[in-house]
Amino acid sequence: MTGAALASAPMLASVAGAGTLINVAAVLAGTAIGVALGARLPAGMQQRVLAGLGLMTAVIGVDLALAWRETSALYVLGAVLLGGVIGEALDIEGRLSRLGDRLQARVRRDGAQSTVSEAFFTASLLFCVGPLTVIGSFEDGLNGNLEPLATKSMLDGFASIALASTLGIGVAFAALTVLVVQGALTLGAGLFDDLLRGEALAAMTSTGGVLIIGIALKLLDLKDVRVGNFLPALVLAPALVGLVSLVS
Repeated sequence: MTGAALASAPMLASVAGAGTLINVAAVLAGTAIGVALGARLPAGMQQRVLAGLGLMTAVIGVDLALAWRETSALYVLGAVLLGGVIGEALDIEGRLSRLGDRLQARVRRDGAQSTVSEAFFTASLLFCVGPLTVIGSFEDGLNGNLEPLATKSMLDGFASIALASTLGIGVAFAALTVLVVQGALTLGAGLFDDLLRGEALAAMTSTGGVLIIGIALKLLDLKDVRVGNFLPALVLAPALVGLVSLVS
């Protein structure tokens, strides 16, 4: 490692948060293992691995979605519907897919079929849509508690192995998404700590669970619901809770 890299490492850690850096390392390590294993797995086994990940993703999504019991399902419903309309108007998924396509074009060999775009998009959503992303980043930023993000890192590492064994090296690019999203949340933790509590956090968690179920449907090759276009729902869910509390 060069002297400049050594000098910049503490600064990067302080900005992104040590927990986020652990998470990024776990995704990259899992991707490397998955790519190495994937070349040795028969096609049928690769499909079973992806199906297994899809089933577990569905279970996690349902478990998180049930957080609406701590608030109101109407917040989640309103956030998902409004978020989908806004996301469709902004073409969020299309923009993310085009970013993935540009990454794909850079790494694809001539004449070879590449899944970089799909891998990047699917992994980015799976790793960043969930309560551990928010709660873990806040704990890291406010209290220096690495345990939530360390737990998430382990889960993301195993998911990276499963995804990379079937979808390939594109999963590694999701590490950049993790770095940006969790780093920003860690840095801005003090601004949101008082807002994302109680019903607001429960509404966002439940909405995230609904989106994760959408990811599971895609992994299981049942339905592509264009989950990316529902991303505004994650902001709208706690915002609706706050709005109602102001007028009531």
